[in-house]
Amino acid sequence: MNNVIIPEDYSSPLNLIETEVAVKLIKDTFERRLAESLRLTRVSAPLFLLKNTGLNDNLNGVERPVSFTAPSLNEDEDIEIIHSLAKWKRDALYRYHFEPHTGLYTDMNAIRRDEELDNLHSMYVDQWDWEMVITKEDRTIEFLKKTVKKIYRCLLDVEFTVVRHYPQLGKPILPEEITFVTTQELEDAYPDLSPKERENKAARQYKAVCVMEIGDTLKSGQKHDGRAPDYDDWHLNCDILVYNVVLDQALELSSMGIRVDADTLKTQLKKAGCEDRLNLPFHQNIINNVLPLSIGGGIGQSRICMFFLRKCHIGEVQASLWDDETKETCAAHHVDLL
Repeated sequence: MNNVIIPEDYSSPLNLIETEVAVKLIKDTFERRLAESLRLTRVSAPLFLLKNTGLNDNLNGVERPVSFTAPSLNEDEDIEIIHSLAKWKRDALYRYHFEPHTGLYTDMNAIRRDEELDNLHSMYVDQWDWEMVITKEDRTIEFLKKTVKKIYRCLLDVEFTVVRHYPQLGKPILPEEITFVTTQELEDAYPDLSPKERENKAARQYKAVCVMEIGDTLKSGQKHDGRAPDYDDWHLNCDILVYNVVLDQALELSSMGIRVDADTLKTQLKKAGCEDRLNLPFHQNIINNVLPLSIGGGIGQSRICMFFLRKCHIGEVQASLWDDETKETCAAHHVDLL
């Protein structure tokens, strides 16, 4: 099934070489600003982890990681290509001895074999994964919003830089301030729409919106979206969405949140029917207060490049694999996949 949409009269403002140069500019600028704004230190990150550590991101709990065994290790130990570093980062904060209100970021490259491919989704995931140590007093909506605003300011700085270098991209899109809304407020406002349709409505209206409280059940008995029960606190997390003018829809740039403490971990694992994870080393270290309290998230590198460069397909800013129908559709409309 081909899920690719090519807007009528679409034409990339930049050619292939200009695109590659612009991608480097965006990544360098945003990475530097993010590190400065949140007081983060860049660290090296793994491409794969041992399954039995519990450190790999389970995403929605149904996605299958790419796994293998290695003769140099115990052959009965499964090794998994990471989905993301959501849990590994918190463990790294402990091992690196970061102080409160400082933290780390890394270039994360992952494979998500079960991803449904379309304009925004690829099997190859590249993002900045970041994590910062916080205090007990920081576990509030106010602190979450404060951190979101810092990240959003970095996005504004990048947009200013890119538009100045490439005036053919047109005027800036992002507003000066990001709007905050909860998933329950979205459901109350648009009860007859699906969660994705609600996000599109909000993105069209506000141009930049932070959707908060993702993972728990809403008043309707439905969830806005799935969220793993063992890293974000479902009532202290959010997604940063912007309005993609090329595709006329919401574009998620970041998923982030204040991480679970011992009590929240137990509660959410019980709700999700995943209490068996409590025996894994990572989860035991949360319950026993070995790992620091933290806030963190992932920020899509290709997503940001796609947004700022007015691209209609994520394959225009990253090298991945695509099905034949997608490649034929893109070729027919002169959409150059890297």
